[in-house]
Amino acid sequence: MEMGKMKQRLDENKKLKTEKAEESKDGLLENTSSSAFLEKRKREKQRRESKKSEKKRKRQSMSNADEKKGEADQDDVYCISSGDDDCSKGMKKWLTEYHKARPGLKVLQQRIDEFIIDHEEKLEQRRKEREALAAEGGWTVVTHHKGRKKTTDSETGVTVGSVAQAAVEDKMSKKKSKEVGPDFYRFQRRDAQRSGRWNNLMRPRFEYNLTTATIQGYISSLANKHYLLCHCTTKMASNQKLIVEVVDARNLLPKDGHGTSSPYVVIDFYGQRKRTHTATRDLNPTWNEVLEFNVGKPSNVFDDMLELDVYHDKNHGPTRRNNFLGRIRLSSTQFVKKGEEALIYYPLEKKHLFSWIHGEIGLRIFYQDELPPPPPPPPAPPAEPPAEEKKEETKPAAEENQEEAKTEAQPAEQEKSGEPIPEPSKEPNEGTPPAAAEGAAEPPSADTAPAPVQVEKPPESNPPPPPAEEPPQEAADESQGEPPAAEAEGDQPMQEPDDEGSDIVLEPPSNKWGPSTPIFETMASAVSGSVPEVKAAGGMNGPQPITRPVAPSTTTSYALESQESTSIERSSFDLVEKMHYLFVRVVKARFLPTNGNPVVRIAVSSSRVQSKPARKASSFFEWDQTFAFGRDAPDSSSILEVSVWGSHGPKSLSDMASLPSNFLGGICFDVTEIPLRDPPDSPLAPQWYRLEGGGAHHGDLMLATWVGTQADEAFPEAWKTDTAGSVHSRAKIYLSPKLWYLRASVLEAQDIMSAPTLKEATFQLRAQLGFQVQKTKATTSRNGFPSWNEDLLFVAAEPFSDELVLTLESRQQKGAVTIGMVRIPLTAVERRVDDRTVAARWFSFEDPNGEKKVRYKGRVQLRLCFDGGYHVMDEAAHVCSDYRPTARQLWKPPVGTIELGIIGCKNLLPMKTVDGKSCTDAYCVAKYGPKWVRTRTVCDSLDPKWNEQYTWKVYDPSTVLTIGVFDSSGVFELEGDKSATRPDFRIGKLRMRVSTLETGRVYRSTYPLVTLASNGVKKMGEMEVAVRFVRTTPTLDFLHVYSQPLLPLMHHIKPLGVVQQEMLRNTSAKIIATHLSRSEPPLRREVVLYMLDVDSHAFSMRKVRANWFRIINVIASVIDVARWIDDTRVWKNPTSTLLVHALMVMLVWFPDLIVPTLAFYVCVIGVWNYRFRPRQLLPHFDPKLSLADGIDRDELDEEFDTVPSVRPPDTVRARYDKLRMIGARVQTVLGDFATQGERVQALVTWRDPRATGIFVGLCFVVALILYLVPSKMVAMAFGFYYFRHPIFRDRMPSPAMNFFRRLPSLCDRIM
Repeated sequence: MEMGKMKQRLDENKKLKTEKAEESKDGLLENTSSSAFLEKRKREKQRRESKKSEKKRKRQSMSNADEKKGEADQDDVYCISSGDDDCSKGMKKWLTEYHKARPGLKVLQQRIDEFIIDHEEKLEQRRKEREALAAEGGWTVVTHHKGRKKTTDSETGVTVGSVAQAAVEDKMSKKKSKEVGPDFYRFQRRDAQRSGRWNNLMRPRFEYNLTTATIQGYISSLANKHYLLCHCTTKMASNQKLIVEVVDARNLLPKDGHGTSSPYVVIDFYGQRKRTHTATRDLNPTWNEVLEFNVGKPSNVFDDMLELDVYHDKNHGPTRRNNFLGRIRLSSTQFVKKGEEALIYYPLEKKHLFSWIHGEIGLRIFYQDELPPPPPPPPAPPAEPPAEEKKEETKPAAEENQEEAKTEAQPAEQEKSGEPIPEPSKEPNEGTPPAAAEGAAEPPSADTAPAPVQVEKPPESNPPPPPAEEPPQEAADESQGEPPAAEAEGDQPMQEPDDEGSDIVLEPPSNKWGPSTPIFETMASAVSGSVPEVKAAGGMNGPQPITRPVAPSTTTSYALESQESTSIERSSFDLVEKMHYLFVRVVKARFLPTNGNPVVRIAVSSSRVQSKPARKASSFFEWDQTFAFGRDAPDSSSILEVSVWGSHGPKSLSDMASLPSNFLGGICFDVTEIPLRDPPDSPLAPQWYRLEGGGAHHGDLMLATWVGTQADEAFPEAWKTDTAGSVHSRAKIYLSPKLWYLRASVLEAQDIMSAPTLKEATFQLRAQLGFQVQKTKATTSRNGFPSWNEDLLFVAAEPFSDELVLTLESRQQKGAVTIGMVRIPLTAVERRVDDRTVAARWFSFEDPNGEKKVRYKGRVQLRLCFDGGYHVMDEAAHVCSDYRPTARQLWKPPVGTIELGIIGCKNLLPMKTVDGKSCTDAYCVAKYGPKWVRTRTVCDSLDPKWNEQYTWKVYDPSTVLTIGVFDSSGVFELEGDKSATRPDFRIGKLRMRVSTLETGRVYRSTYPLVTLASNGVKKMGEMEVAVRFVRTTPTLDFLHVYSQPLLPLMHHIKPLGVVQQEMLRNTSAKIIATHLSRSEPPLRREVVLYMLDVDSHAFSMRKVRANWFRIINVIASVIDVARWIDDTRVWKNPTSTLLVHALMVMLVWFPDLIVPTLAFYVCVIGVWNYRFRPRQLLPHFDPKLSLADGIDRDELDEEFDTVPSVRPPDTVRARYDKLRMIGARVQTVLGDFATQGERVQALVTWRDPRATGIFVGLCFVVALILYLVPSKMVAMAFGFYYFRHPIFRDRMPSPAMNFFRRLPSLCDRIM
């Protein structure tokens, strides 16, 4: 019975599933509109509920029948007699729990039905919410159903073989039209909202009797402005594209089952996917296709990675899918601009761990700028329609928009109330351009459109009077004191920035040297990077001028209060000390009664400075100069005086009283009221101030003053009190030129005609690039076809403006004869980044005298290329600051940054004498990688303070940062003075290795500046710096750098010789010195050469001894171990000897413990030395290690001698004799090493037959013993014999040592 019920329920479930499937099929033909879809879902729900009710009735009838049958058979089911009704224990308890856990099929089915109904209702509710959200956004919901594809009749839209015809027609009749309304899509509603906002915004602007002509004139002016803006931006801007040239691939995997593959390439960049054609059945395919990609802005969706995948095409071969052949991922930072690209072969990478991939692909990737076409000119405004048409057009507009009628009724109400109404015909609105105002009076036509220049020119709201005539006092007061009517109302829009300065604020006039009464006016404070904000404020935004004191008062020292200091935000200069400066920026002046070039004098504390003469621009006198006065001095005054003088100003500030006619006016400020500013605060806007004290003249001076620090953006270009205002004393950052190795492979020459009398001729090719000259070997040829096959290496710097000049010379008895010359521009030379072979080219020789009509002189075959895979050395390898290759495509991401804070120096020695006074003008230079930094020059100070901070990117931790201090000779240079050619003297130098710095720790210390001169070691002073290294990569990636080669791959594939590398390094240093010496301000040649250690490899007897002691230091630990073993062997410490015996027994019987024991011993040594690690000072120059303390004067003089020597012959002869004595000692040591080696060879060469016989026989006996006796026993016996007690030991040398010393050597055969 129960089985039958189960089958019946299964059949019912199958019917339900089939009905749902049919319903899902019917859903494919339903209309996608929301109303029809909801009606359909309602009908389905009603039908489903009716079916469920029928099922419930059937189940209830069946359950009633079962209950009746169960009552009939009640005696046969679970009849247990029990004397009591206790169900807490026994079989009764188990049966009750069983019945409770299994209530029956009816209850279970009811629970399942309720759960399914609730679940379907939740799904239906979620679907309705999603559809409602999608309908609000203007989207059409399309439901996709899985199943086989159906064919649809083209005329009726009936799906053939799916549902009945009547049902389809019924559904088709209920479909709605597919016409899309004006607010169906989201962007339509958004545009409508924007237009509504614009209408509401512009309605108050045009409510004062604006005609159609006025609106047309305003639209035409906007169109011309838009055209000018677009046209200018298209000239300046350009669309940047990424060009990927897919050249070929090599050694791909076979994937088609026949030993080949049909590969194609797919590239993805910023969401753009492009592919190449398929190379059919080729494991080394060649595509030579160029793919272009648009370069977008940084995005959170698409990263700046270029992904390239290589696949096998499934259409070629028996495979059914596109098999993966490899991939590469490249960062956009590795790409270069057009002209620097090179063919690079990238190895293909795996997609996952178990992929089997090999091969490489060749690409050329570069950026290219593409100028877009200029936009079309703006269309002409339409002609003015007749008056009748205007009325007809305005009527429906008023009916549709009732809000405009309300706003038009507002002026009438104002007229009734008596309020004045501005007339736009007399004075144009501030928000309306001038073209619109003109159009109100006369409507422009298409032919008379306003010119772009006229549109861009702003109106002068307040034109100044001519400088020759003095304006009346009342007129000046009215023009300056009263704001215009257009500016007085707060509801007017902002005016466009004026060409003369958009951030000016007019100062109210004043007839007295005192503070004026502030009035309320509109001020526009210019904020960097934002639109000027219009706000109403009382008085001025800047400091108020104060009344000039009659008698000079005592100046008080300036000190920042606690509230003022806390208002300054923390600057980025966190490694150095803050230095406060008073900044004064003088911009321009107006209404000055002079026709010359006035100057500005600024006096604060003991500093007095005069600006450069002003330049006349229209009616203004412009300076645009910034001054910075130090505020850390104890004598800092609280009064700032700014005065303007005529073209012939006073020589000093004390001459002001004697020359009143040249004084044009001045201003005084209280320094304590000047605002404090520190980045990232926006710069202060300059303001107009009335000049006072100039008599009847009242000029205006625009300036800004604030108190800031050295982090201010105006500080680098400002005049400073500690630099004496010299142009050469500014802090600057320099970049070394990009250097390349130019490899010129000279192969052969042809058709070289030599002298007819000579049967054989010797040819030599001479190559010259700038000051670099190299020659090939001389080659003899009989037929005029010489061959060399030599590589010549040069150093070239970008931009490539030089030419490679090759000259063919014939070596004869009278001298070299030039046969021909070849000039090759460097811009035509190919670039490479690996060791691939470059195609050779033939170049014809030209006449060396420049004559064009000469006969053919032969040709030469060359292979030219720029090797970008090398690192061009400009520093010594052990102190190098960068190991990256020249080609940017091979650069790896940085691993961190290093921050250097140059604080200052102390106790410097005077370096020169100027005007009878000893002084030092110190500046600092730091170099890391291609970036050089130079601090400002602090004049006439033995304790200079710079407090400047710089940052570099670190690509390899095993690099060195170099810091040097120099004395400038360009601060007090005079024309015609001999000291003008004096070089900048060295004060000292520091070096810091990045790998010795801990991550995130600040090292701030004072280091001595020591210089080695011809008179010995001299301490020049002390330098205080702070340095910090910050790691930017994960720890594992940073540690992985230590396992990578130091130099690029090309240095290992084609290494350069030591002599050749040193020659190229000196050449690079000279090129960099020449390049930086042409900068402004220049970085002098002697400074660059000193920082690069060009003369570090010169001969020095002091360095020879220092290196020898370094070797002794290295092997000192080995010597100590040998001494300890010898002491143990002679039982100097019996306890130690016994412990060594026990350790020897353990290691002999357990040899597997030898290597772990050694490793553990080294680990213990490292942990023990951790206690003695350097904690404060970083390693710097050590005079003791350099043996510079007790050096001989003659050796120092020899070290500083040039090559060739310029010393007297007697001195040179004495040095040569000394060198001969040292050479004799070295000769003896080398002979001893050779003797010992030859004795080892004599053991088996039978040079001494008896000695060789003894050695061979002894070896045979030892072999037999080791074959018969275990090796552990032999090792044990040898160990006990070696460490035997001294009472069993003889004082004479051992027999083995005596036997070795008797062996013969070849020293007796040397003459």
